[in-house]
Amino acid sequence: MIQNPILPGFYPDPSICRVGDDFYLVTSSFSYFPGVPIFHSKDLEQWVQIGHVLDRPEQLPLTHEMISAGIFAPTIRHHEGTFYMITTNMSMGVVNFVVTATDPAGPWSDMHIIKGADGIDPSLFWDEDGKCYYTGTTRFDDEAGSRQGIWCSEIDLETFELIGERHIIGTGAQINAEAPEGPHLYKKDGYYYLMIAEGGTEHFHAVTISRSESIFGEYENHQGNPILTHRHLGTGYPVWNVGHGDLVELKNGDWYMVCLGSRLSEGQHKLLGRETFLVPVVWEDGWPVVSKGTGKVEWTYPSPGLPNWQPAGRAVNDFKAPVVEYFENELGFDWNFLGTPREEFAKVEAGRLRLKLLKNALVPWEFDNTDGSVFSRISKIGKTKENVSFVGRRQQHLDFQATVTIHFSPEENEAAGIIILQNDANQLRLEITEGQEGNPVVRCMRVVSHYDQAGIQHFTEAQLGEVLAAPNQSDLVLQVKGNGSRYNFSAGLSADKMESVADEVDGSFLGSETAGGFVGTYIGLFASGNGQAKEKYAAFDTFIYEASNWKEKPSNDGCADTKNRSLDRRNDFGGKNRAAAAMRAISGGCLRGQLRGTAGYDVRRSDQSGRIRKADEHGRKRLP
Repeated sequence: MIQNPILPGFYPDPSICRVGDDFYLVTSSFSYFPGVPIFHSKDLEQWVQIGHVLDRPEQLPLTHEMISAGIFAPTIRHHEGTFYMITTNMSMGVVNFVVTATDPAGPWSDMHIIKGADGIDPSLFWDEDGKCYYTGTTRFDDEAGSRQGIWCSEIDLETFELIGERHIIGTGAQINAEAPEGPHLYKKDGYYYLMIAEGGTEHFHAVTISRSESIFGEYENHQGNPILTHRHLGTGYPVWNVGHGDLVELKNGDWYMVCLGSRLSEGQHKLLGRETFLVPVVWEDGWPVVSKGTGKVEWTYPSPGLPNWQPAGRAVNDFKAPVVEYFENELGFDWNFLGTPREEFAKVEAGRLRLKLLKNALVPWEFDNTDGSVFSRISKIGKTKENVSFVGRRQQHLDFQATVTIHFSPEENEAAGIIILQNDANQLRLEITEGQEGNPVVRCMRVVSHYDQAGIQHFTEAQLGEVLAAPNQSDLVLQVKGNGSRYNFSAGLSADKMESVADEVDGSFLGSETAGGFVGTYIGLFASGNGQAKEKYAAFDTFIYEASNWKEKPSNDGCADTKNRSLDRRNDFGGKNRAAAAMRAISGGCLRGQLRGTAGYDVRRSDQSGRIRKADEHGRKRLP
C-alpha cells in the first residue's frame, strides 16, 4: 500500500525517473549540505536514501545565512547508461548546472555550468532522435507586458552548451498565471506534453499541463487544468500547497506522479515544510487524470503491484521503531550541515558527535533592520562564509520526541544544545549556558521575526524558561516533544528523570506561512561561542528520534530494549556509503572519527539518582 507522504518532512520539489525495475527520486535541499538527497525504490512504497547527489564543497558552494537560498528544484533523468541531475544554485547568483553519474549512489561529477541559462527549475528531455532539450523559467516581454514563462532550447550534453534559438513554450494555464515554473517535458502518442507548476508555492499551488505536436509549440492548454491542486478544498483541508509534479511510467504502462504538499497543524500551520507525495495517473482522451475519482492527494492508495521488495536499509518513511543515531564512525544520510563546511568543526569519535564552539550563533543579526523578502535577502548572500556549528535532521512528524545526551561545561557566552530550526530568524532552542552565578543552566530560547509597516524585518529573542544545574554538572539529557504546533522542552540526568524547562510552547510561528521562505523545520544539535571562537567542543551521544503516532510505541521512558527492537544504524545501499564517507572527509576531515564503543540504546550515562531538588531561593527549578 502507498502511504502518503512517501517522504515525510522537508523534501520538496520531487523529481523521479525509472531505470528498469528501479526508481530514483531527488528533492530540493536549499542551503543544507550535503545537497539533493537521492532515494531508491523498487515498489514505489518504500524509499531508501542512498546518498546525496551534491556531497563535495566544490559541487555545492553555499553560505549559511539565507536558508531558503541554495538548491532549487532538481530534475533527475537517465539516458543511455548515465544519470543526469540538473538544478539551480541560488547562492551562486542563480546558476544552472548539471552533474552526471553512472551509479546513482555516486560519485557524481563536478558541476557543468550551463552558460546563458537564466531562470530557475531546469529540466532535461531526450527526444526519439537522441536530441536533448533544456527547459526552464525566464522573464520575457510581449504584448501582455513583462511576465514569467517557460523557455526551451536544444542543449549539447557533451559541451553543456545551449544550441540555437530559445523558444517561449508556456506561460501557464491561467491568464496572468502566477509563477509558472518547474517545467517537465514528456512525449506520448505523438504529442509533447509540457507539465508545470503555477499559482505560487503556497495555498494556490497547482499542476497544469499542455501539449503540442511540435516540441517548440504552439502548446494547447488542457481544458481540465489544473490537473492537480488543493486550492479549491478550503483552508481547513489537512494537506495544502499541492503542486510541482513529475511523471513516471512503469514497465507495465501504468503512470504515477510525485508532487509536493504540506500537512497542516491546527488547520493552518505548515511546520514540516513541503513533503513528497505519490499519486496514480491514468490517461483519458490524450490527457492525464490524476488520482481518478477524487482528483486530490489521498493518504493511501492500493499497491502498484510491483514485485515484493525488502530494502537493505531503513526506508525513510518507516518509523515503526525509533530512529537511533549512535554516532558510529560517520553520520547517517539524514544529517546535514547548514551551509558548506569550510573548516573542521564536527567530529564523530568514540561514539560521540563533537561540535566545536565557533564564533557565529545560529541567528545572523546582520540581517536585522533589512528588507526581509526572500529574494532581496538572497542578493545579500556572501557577507560571510563563516560556518555555524550545527548538524541537524528533518522534523518528520507533528507528534514526535527527540532525545540526546550532551556533555558540556559552559563558560561565559558559550551555549550548546538542541534546536528546532525553521530559519535564521525563527527558531526554538534548548541550550546549556552559564548562569548568573557562574553555574550551568538549561534554558529555552525563542527567536521570532516580525516586520514593521515599512516591510523591514526585525528579530526578537526571549527566554521562555530555565532550570539550574549543579556546579560542574556537565552530563545532561535534553529532550524535545512535539504535539502539533506545541513543543515541550525538558532536561535531566537520565531519560526517565526529566524536569520541564518550558511546556506547551507555541511553535506555530515556525510555519512557512509566518516565517516565510521555502523550508521546513529541522531538529539540530549546535554549539557556539556567541561572538568568540573557542578551541573547545560540546559532545553529544545517542540521538533518538521517534514518531508518537505509530501503533508500536516505545517503552515509557522513550528508550526501547535493543533485544526487542530493530534499530536503524545506517542507511546503506548495496554496501556503498559514498555520501556519508564524503561527510567524514569534507573540509579537511570535518566528520572524521573512529568508533570506540557506545553504551547501547539507553541514553543514560550517569550513575546519579536523577532526583530533582526543590526550587532555589528565587523559585527556580534546579537539577541535582
